[in-house]
Amino acid sequence: MKETILDVLMYLLQSYIDGDHDRENEPERDQLSLELLEAGFPQDEINKAFIWLDGLAAQHGQITASAPAPQSIRLYHDNEQQRMGMESQGYLLYLEQTGVISAITRELIIDRVMALDDEEVDLERLKWVTLMVLFNQPEQEYTFEWIENMVFEQDAEYLH
Repeated sequence: MKETILDVLMYLLQSYIDGDHDRENEPERDQLSLELLEAGFPQDEINKAFIWLDGLAAQHGQITASAPAPQSIRLYHDNEQQRMGMESQGYLLYLEQTGVISAITRELIIDRVMALDDEEVDLERLKWVTLMVLFNQPEQEYTFEWIENMVFEQDAEYLH
């Protein structure tokens, strides 16, 4: 099986969730890279995952500065529609309309989905990207826990 950037990121996030790492004393990138290599991930995908994480950090400040208006409607570009199917788009709309995520967070999620190598990101993978975006935002513990429960509870229902 070919490992993807998202597989590497999911492994890292699960390590943090399971308590293998602590957010205050984050391990050095070289140490993480070695851990990922030992877990069987290819170096190329590890490097791409670190670039993806760097992009997440960089995008947070840029998107915050140009936040969408509160009553705006998000129209997806053709490339975004191809990458995220209707189910994923509906899920993001649901999260935003229920106040779980803001328009800024939605844009961060879409940006990070588009930064993946995957041709299409299904709902399950979108939930993981959402978790990673929330995990990297300060003061989002409650929202992170809510989404985490949705990811790990496969039978969670939501309205479109």
